[in-house]
Amino acid sequence: MKRIIAMLVAVLAFAAVAASAADSKTINGWISDSMCGAKHAGSGSECVKKCIEGGMAPVFVDEGKKQVWTIDNPDAVKSFYGDHVTVKATADSDKKSVHIDSIEAAK
Repeated sequence: MKRIIAMLVAVLAFAAVAASAADSKTINGWISDSMCGAKHAGSGSECVKKCIEGGMAPVFVDEGKKQVWTIDNPDAVKSFYGDHVTVKATADSDKKSVHIDSIEAAK
């Protein structure tokens, strides 16, 4: 009986990891700030940096939909303020937030 329970726990844990990996998507967009959001998309980094230094939070602006998403791990984007980027992220539609798994300059 203990073996069956242990096997069931292992299978469920593996399924949970596989499901979360499946939710991760690669998206192009911009890193902006919470005050200006999509207004900064493609306009450069100076104003974004200034706004973030002034207390605004970094946000991700989806290139295709022009939707603004909060970033739940903002340290991941520190080197990309104002930049056009490609991110691999897990989205939480209910909270309208993303967790950045990886980020690089868009090509």
